[in-house]
Amino acid sequence: MGDEVIEQNGVELSNVEAGTGKEKIVMEEDESADDRPAWDNKIQYLLSQIGFAVGLGNVWRFPYLCQRNGGGAFLIPYLIMLVIEGIPIFHLELAIGQRIRKGSIDVWNQINPLLGGVGVAMVAVSFLVALYYNVIIGWCAFYFFNSFQAPLPWATCPGNGTVLECEKSSPTAYFWYREALDTSESIEDGGGINWKMMLCIFTAWLIVCVCMIKGIKSSGKAIYFTATFPYVVLLIFFFRGVTLEGAGEGLAFLFIPRLDKLADPIVWLEAATQIFFSLSVAFGGLISFSSYNPRKNNCTRDAVVVAIINSGTSIFASIVIFSVLGFKAVTDSRKCLQEFQDVLDTRVPGFASTNTTVTAANYMDLWGEYNTTNPAVRDFNFGYCSKEGNLNNAVGGTGLAFVVFTEAMNQFYPLEMGPFWSILFFLMLANLGLSSMFGTLEGVITPLRDAGIWKWRKEFLVVLLCVVCFLIGLIFAQYSGSYWLDIFNDYSGTFPLLIIAFFENIAIVYVYGLKRLSDDLEYMTGSRPNIYWKVTWMFLTPISMLVIFGATIYTEATRTITYKGWDAALGQVVDKGPYPWWGEMMCYVLICLPSLFIPLVFFLRLTGVMPYRGETLKSKQARVLKMRFSDLKAHQEDSDSVKAMLP
Repeated sequence: MGDEVIEQNGVELSNVEAGTGKEKIVMEEDESADDRPAWDNKIQYLLSQIGFAVGLGNVWRFPYLCQRNGGGAFLIPYLIMLVIEGIPIFHLELAIGQRIRKGSIDVWNQINPLLGGVGVAMVAVSFLVALYYNVIIGWCAFYFFNSFQAPLPWATCPGNGTVLECEKSSPTAYFWYREALDTSESIEDGGGINWKMMLCIFTAWLIVCVCMIKGIKSSGKAIYFTATFPYVVLLIFFFRGVTLEGAGEGLAFLFIPRLDKLADPIVWLEAATQIFFSLSVAFGGLISFSSYNPRKNNCTRDAVVVAIINSGTSIFASIVIFSVLGFKAVTDSRKCLQEFQDVLDTRVPGFASTNTTVTAANYMDLWGEYNTTNPAVRDFNFGYCSKEGNLNNAVGGTGLAFVVFTEAMNQFYPLEMGPFWSILFFLMLANLGLSSMFGTLEGVITPLRDAGIWKWRKEFLVVLLCVVCFLIGLIFAQYSGSYWLDIFNDYSGTFPLLIIAFFENIAIVYVYGLKRLSDDLEYMTGSRPNIYWKVTWMFLTPISMLVIFGATIYTEATRTITYKGWDAALGQVVDKGPYPWWGEMMCYVLICLPSLFIPLVFFLRLTGVMPYRGETLKSKQARVLKMRFSDLKAHQEDSDSVKAMLP
């Protein structure tokens, strides 16, 4: 006999012990939940969750971390952390969103009003991340629009060798730092508004607003394209990349394990943080998306499927990225060796007559032979002559997308196809960002409406939120905007998420209760959680998050917060030193602000200053106890009546 669900006095009761007649309160729910918007189908929901989880970090951060932390060896801690940390928290968020069918604020209010601050913290983090994340989409739009010309504007230096800043760096680096960002010398030099970037950021917010204006009814339609198109492009780049010269060297460098790295605790720390943040947990978007599901849906299977697809995408994207970087490393090495050959042939008397060919094996020997007698040989820059050195210098983040990978595409044959590859690449990045933005903003919009904070039409809230985010985001459209984006990227979506997820895990498992959660999962999926879920939720997941948080705090506390920036005179990125005092204060504000809502709401609710739905915590507890007593008394009277009728 299955679970029986009864509604009494606005409280849902679940007969979880079949045949015993024992009833227990599961949670309060609004009767209006039946009128809640819903996904058109299961595919639309899964694509939305995949699109939210799979973002820019899968393409430009994971390959960099994998290369830097032991290649194939990095997959060992990565997969371990996926199992003990990533999937369990991901499952919890899908489960509570689907069961309660509310946004993140009301979910936590209904679990326990004292924990309402967890939901508010989620909204705060989502808002802060949305501010800068859409700026990156605007950057992608700028490159996308500039890709419709041949040759590409970042293919060669302007001015036929007269622009020293470009000659000292590279055409792609010059275009990124000077033509696109027109970056200032430091964060202290705001320099005004970069109007090109402002228009691109405005375009990005306009696209997001149009796609989300009708909620999941409009974003759900857009997700069919934004979530699937990046996979089409990755597949195209995969077949192009693995056929390039040097692809084998790139993949070998990426995946050949350097097992000695496993002894470094930083490798485990970075694996844990990457799997944690790449799944987009603790933003509230996962809860919002799952709240539009019917209650009878296998959220356990959904959690495993989406998490595996997310991690598989990271590994597949790494293959694509490093096959192309291997090609770039080989091409740059050949070019460097040829330039050294030309120097020796033209500047060293008699060398050309020896018919000696410069190779990767002998160029340093030749330099050692002639550098003491020939200044041209002595001062030659060998920075790109080593294939291994080129691969070691692979970078992540914006440097990978807008400089390194862009330069590699310039060398794809035939060269006339450069605009085609550029259009595909930046359209892919824009779609990865958009699908993540839909989930991030849902983590703000849905809770505000469900909690009754916004009582008007959802369309007005979407427009207002996009306008406010655009206006605040003008700080990133300054000439110093890239420095501000680094601050937000490094601190708004890192420490607060760890704190939120830890309280989330503890609240559901130890406050709401593992048994009640198991009852709810049995009601929704037809089966109770197995030993894997119980062990991870109760022990492994919270312990691992505590260790990560402690190690991160120690790491940050023992180093000076510094930043890097573009040096026009040198034509390269250099260390700019520590932030000014107000920049460092901004880092601490971004870390602490979202997290402070958790103890703040707890205190205000505990003292009765912030009532929940018009009643204080004590009055609510009294009402619930009264309902429980009334329900049990009515049940006892029914049982007595039945017994009296029996012979």
